[in-house]
Parts: sequence; structure tokens; C-alpha cells
Amino acid sequence: MTTLWFVLRRLAQAVVVVWAAWTFSFIILFLLPGDPALNLVAGGDMGQIVDEDELARVRAQHGLDQPFIVQYATRLLAALRGDLGVSMITGRPVTDIIGEGLPSTLMVIGGALLIGSIVGALLALVATFVRTGWLRGILLALPPFGISLPTFWVGLMLIQFFSFQLRVLPPTGNAGFASLVMPWLTLALPTAATVGQVLAKSLATVQGEAFVTTARAIGMRRAVIHFRDIFRNAAIPAVTIAGVVVASLLGGAIVIENVFSRTGIGRATVQAVLGRDIAVVQGVVVFGAVLFVLVSLVVDLIYPLIDPRLRSTLKGGAR
Repeated sequence: MTTLWFVLRRLAQAVVVVWAAWTFSFIILFLLPGDPALNLVAGGDMGQIVDEDELARVRAQHGLDQPFIVQYATRLLAALRGDLGVSMITGRPVTDIIGEGLPSTLMVIGGALLIGSIVGALLALVATFVRTGWLRGILLALPPFGISLPTFWVGLMLIQFFSFQLRVLPPTGNAGFASLVMPWLTLALPTAATVGQVLAKSLATVQGEAFVTTARAIGMRRAVIHFRDIFRNAAIPAVTIAGVVVASLLGGAIVIENVFSRTGIGRATVQAVLGRDIAVVQGVVVFGAVLFVLVSLVVDLIYPLIDPRLRSTLKGGAR
């Protein structure tokens, strides 16, 4: 019952977060200059002379001729029923567009998250374990360097090296496992850098705690203390950053899917932004918010498994 109450409370918070994301995205898109209906009728050429009757018909079809509060209430009620609207450009339901691109995008994000988390954790563990000063300094300098590299530039460099010079990987497309390698590596780099930087700092802090001194005093092996006990106590900050990492991966997928010409939510988002397709853009924002709150909920449930001391905190908070 304690866990159930905690989950229900977090789900209620998640609903508020998703509603806030939907509301703010609606307000921002509403306040943007320009007329989406005019953009559609004119084919992107705002200087073109258009038929006013056709323009009025398109506005009425998509509810753009209604006051702000009416548009907001209508779209919100529809969203609560699972209807995110229809694309102004393609005429397809937004849920179908997102659902069609979801498997490809999740495959890219999931692979990058797995690779980046493993590499970042290993880098932090090794960097804080070695005793050689210069090697430790180099290893600890790698995460900030990795974070500073622009994602699109890394993708282009990988294409240049693996596709045009070595000719071992396809530069674009969704065909097979080989087409995933470079997108994975591109997105895994900032993920590994973020995880590595946070975990390395946490490991260095935990190394100075009393239980580490006690474990060394009773003769426990240094490697066991570091890779088991210290790592377990230092893992919580790195796990906490998972929600932020997943959100950044979704944002990175928008860039990467266009760099590598992959079909997915990211590419659909860019096309929607360029075409001022409000329903699709807002649908992607809501999807990102839902993904973020789900990851945050999973992270909260993982905390007690990592640190048993948090179980009593969870029980106390439930009471």
C-alpha cells in the first residue's frame, strides 16, 4: 500500500506536468507571429496572393478562426480523449504520425542511452580508481570535452570517417543494424559525458566517507570497495540525471534523424516546424513530457533498490 500510494501521488504530479507542458506549448504556438492557415494556403510563400474564401475555409476547418480560450478548451478536451488533432499539412491524425515514427526514434534513443550510460559509468569508475595523477586528470577531462562537442558536428564527422573514408557504414537511411551505429554513437557521446561527469564527482565525494575508511581498515580489497560499495552509494545522483538525459536524447534525436536522414519523430518535428503544423508540434511536446515523467517515475522507484535507507523515507513520506 505504501508503494501504491507513492506511485499514485507521482502519477498525479505527472498529470500536472503534462498539462503544463501542453498549456505552455499551446500559448507559445498561439503567440507566434504569422498565420498557419495562410502559410498552408500560400504554400509557404507569404507574398503570394491567395483566395480569401479558401483561407477562411482552412481557418474554420482547423478552428483557427475561434478566440484563444475557445481554441484552448476545444483542443484540451480533445486531448483528454486521446485526440491530439490532425496535421494541417498531411491531413493525418497526429497520433498516427507519432506512432509511425515512434519505433525508430525509441530505437535510436534506447541504444544511445544504454551505450552512453555504460561508457560513462566505466569512465567515472576507472578515472576515480587509478592512482596515476596524469592519467586520472586526462580521464576526468574527457566528460567536459564530450559535452562541449556539438551533436550535429559529431554526426557529420562520423559520416565523413565511417561512410566516406572507411566505407563500412551507410551514411543515411533506416536499413538494418548498420544504419543505427552512427546515430547511437553520436547521441551516446553527450550521454556518456553527462553520466561520467556526475558519477565521477559523486564517487569522489563518497570516497571520503567513514564507511570507506572502515572497510579499508578491516582489510577489504580496494577494488571491491570501489566498484561495489562506493559505486552503489554514489549511483543515485547519476540515476537522478536519467530524466534530464532522456529529455536531451529526444531533443538530440530531432537533429540526428535529420543529419542521418532517418524517418522518425524528430524528422516529423522539423517538417512540422517548417510548415507551422501546430498540432504536430504540440503533439511532440506532449509526447516528450509524457516520456520525461515516465522516466522520472521509474527513477523514483529504483532509488530504494539502490539505497535501502530510502525505503524508510518512502514509508515515512507515505504516512
